[in-house]
Amino acid sequence: MTKAGTTVVRADPPAPAVRLPRRRGVELALIVVAVLLSVYGYCAVGLARHGTVPPGAAGYGAGLGVLALVAHLAVRYRAPYADPLLLPIGVLLNGLGLVLIYRLDLETPGDRAAPTQLVWSTVGVALFIVTALFLRDFRVLQRYAYVCVAAALALLVLPIAFPAVNGARIWIRIAGFSIQPGEFAKVLLAVFFAAYLAANRNALAYAGRRIWRLQLPTGRVLGPIVAIWLLSVVVLVLERDLGTSLLFFGLFVVLLYVATGRTGWIAVGLLLASLGAVAVGWLEPHVHSRVQDWLHPFATIEAGQGPNQLSQSLFAFAAGGTMGTGLGLGHSILIGFAAKSDFILATAGEELGLAGLSAIFLLYGLLVERGYRAGLSLRDPFGRLLAVGLASIVALQVFVIAGGVTGLIPLTGMAMPFLAQGGSSVVTNWAIVALLIRVSDSARSQYDGEVAA
Repeated sequence: MTKAGTTVVRADPPAPAVRLPRRRGVELALIVVAVLLSVYGYCAVGLARHGTVPPGAAGYGAGLGVLALVAHLAVRYRAPYADPLLLPIGVLLNGLGLVLIYRLDLETPGDRAAPTQLVWSTVGVALFIVTALFLRDFRVLQRYAYVCVAAALALLVLPIAFPAVNGARIWIRIAGFSIQPGEFAKVLLAVFFAAYLAANRNALAYAGRRIWRLQLPTGRVLGPIVAIWLLSVVVLVLERDLGTSLLFFGLFVVLLYVATGRTGWIAVGLLLASLGAVAVGWLEPHVHSRVQDWLHPFATIEAGQGPNQLSQSLFAFAAGGTMGTGLGLGHSILIGFAAKSDFILATAGEELGLAGLSAIFLLYGLLVERGYRAGLSLRDPFGRLLAVGLASIVALQVFVIAGGVTGLIPLTGMAMPFLAQGGSSVVTNWAIVALLIRVSDSARSQYDGEVAA
């Protein structure tokens, strides 16, 4: 527009900021599907075994639905931008675990584990809700890094004073009540590793001596974290728990790689893990026997002693085929005392088949992927390392357990996340999901309003 020889240019109004979708409705819909699938599995077991719907189906569905709904409301209120897949995946895996344990309980009327597992699941969801409501900023955990590592080491030492169970000293049993302290220690160590590496990532990546293509940090920087890791591994070796030792070592190497960006640490980690596994496999009789079972899974059959746990697990997977025998129609209870814990994946493989087993692995893969995505989206280094560490715990645990029961690697005694019997495990897994929920909410909310139309 021109006036008295002067041109006036009207500026365009600023583009309105785009609000990121919160997707809580998607989360609620997926939770409903997860609960319905769990109830369907519960009913399918009853129909297959007794020809009728179990009398507790309605109560089971209502209880699981209420727990999931309250957890959803906590996320909607305190973490509105959180990833909508994390909570439904946890609900579905936990619900499926309860179904599988209930199915195996029908074979052992005198030893029912499903009611106890349901109580522990309730405790785990309650911890999830408390974390979602009161942990407003995950960065608060960074202040308590050394408190976390002290508590973790104390938890790892405690079982040494108690008798071994099935060859390993990883349990604390008092008056019929038992917990596995190592399950809680892994989360505390993840917090410590993330906090320490975030504070010293530059020194770890660039300071120190260079050997071939590997840039070594100074001993002053790397020494404390290696010392704490070695102490935890020594304690676990004394407890004869190789599985958790491998888990901690893998967590340490993954976080060290993420913090430094140096691929050489992966090679060093694999080399050290291989050397340690070979040494423990030869020197520790309990671990050595498991290595022998892995190398010769059918040796007991050839000797006329009948199938051992691993061979019976392989038979269960083979019997399942592609589509499975159907819930309630398998014979995985022949595995023995560990059918509900270490070998529960064999029940899933036999009764759900390769298709169902693949679906379970996809759920775990999706849970890990969403954890990685949340961490890598953060600008905060501590949050990035914490999310990657927590997701890696799930990934490593699934690999170690699934590899053991399928004969890919030597068997180690650990609990399949959410599926297997174990109160300490299910509570810890819900804590991991809660922390990932908090991290993912921060990751998405930091971009809210930054994207313009």
